[in-house]
Amino acid sequence: MLTTLAVANYRSLHSLVIPLQSLNVVTGANGSGKSNLYRALRLLAETAADGVAKALAREGGLGSALWAGPETLTREMRAGQVAIEPQHRQESIALRMGFASETFGYALDLGYPKPSQSAFSLDPEIKRECIWSGPFLRPANLLVDRRGPAVRIRRDRDWALLDAHLDSFDSMLRQLADPERAPEVLLLREQLRGWRFYDHFRTDVDAPARQSRLATRTPVLNHDGSDLAAAWQTILEIGDHEAVQAALTDAFPGAEVRVEANDGRFSLWFHQPGLLRPLAATELSDGTLRYLLWIAALHTPRPPSLMVLNEPEASLHPDLLPALARLIIDAAGRSQVWVISHASRLIAALEASPHCHSLCLERSLGETRLRDQRPLDEPPWHWPKR
Repeated sequence: MLTTLAVANYRSLHSLVIPLQSLNVVTGANGSGKSNLYRALRLLAETAADGVAKALAREGGLGSALWAGPETLTREMRAGQVAIEPQHRQESIALRMGFASETFGYALDLGYPKPSQSAFSLDPEIKRECIWSGPFLRPANLLVDRRGPAVRIRRDRDWALLDAHLDSFDSMLRQLADPERAPEVLLLREQLRGWRFYDHFRTDVDAPARQSRLATRTPVLNHDGSDLAAAWQTILEIGDHEAVQAALTDAFPGAEVRVEANDGRFSLWFHQPGLLRPLAATELSDGTLRYLLWIAALHTPRPPSLMVLNEPEASLHPDLLPALARLIIDAAGRSQVWVISHASRLIAALEASPHCHSLCLERSLGETRLRDQRPLDEPPWHWPKR
């Protein structure tokens, strides 16, 4: 489980360090930075998947992703006593992201490469990358340390050089995941690759979830919901089928879901009291289909270490939100869950759980901050120096 998330100089996240628990509910007004926090988490996950350079390129490049305000927001600026103007930089441009967990901590420092004739001179370069044990980075608990192209690993009381020629644009998580030479790197890579993000399931007439799909075991629902029928049948056979039926009954009393196979493809059918025939996925309302997707996602037979739900209330009737909250609270017993939401009724139902940790974001002078968090309230955190 993640215990701390830290981001510096990423969009509105100028300097944010937040504590985390098993169920985290992120709220705030429009423009407060909720989407930026979500994107920062996805960027961290991409570090171990497709690569951070590609992920940033899809966002418009490093220049678009960097904090657009002054290097330092002084007390006088915050009080409105002096104007906010360009400053002479004291430090190199750096986009930093990291987290601490119950097993390992990780930090990544990105910047611009040295001027050259390369056509890729705007690609971000990894300046520093560290893995450690414990709640925050200290020299004594540093396990794997990368500076530029060189990476070393701790062996008892000494350091051993693992590689001196890493690609500057790619994480060591993608280049050094060796179970014998660097087991910590492999474990962390698999942890990040296991994170799941669900963001705005499509429910339009051409939505993938409405179409029949290949009949193959699917323990993890795809991010677009395209394999809903296969995921549902997989849960019925190897997952907690009683919990799935209970979740369905909680939202739609008396309803049943059946999965039928035809020519190697699965189709989903919804049986509801009072109707003479079942409804195909193509006939379901947007809200009903979306709720079935949430049931399948949250009852996965392979719960991840982290699951992030971005505005799960979309397209749902307000009367369904208490049932959705119960579904999410139950899932938080198997995975660490993040919920980013605008729906007051869903937020209230989640906050009724004793395990809920509320994170209300606000924006001041363009900077995202955690409401009521004073400097001494921040979890301990130290960025590795270049």
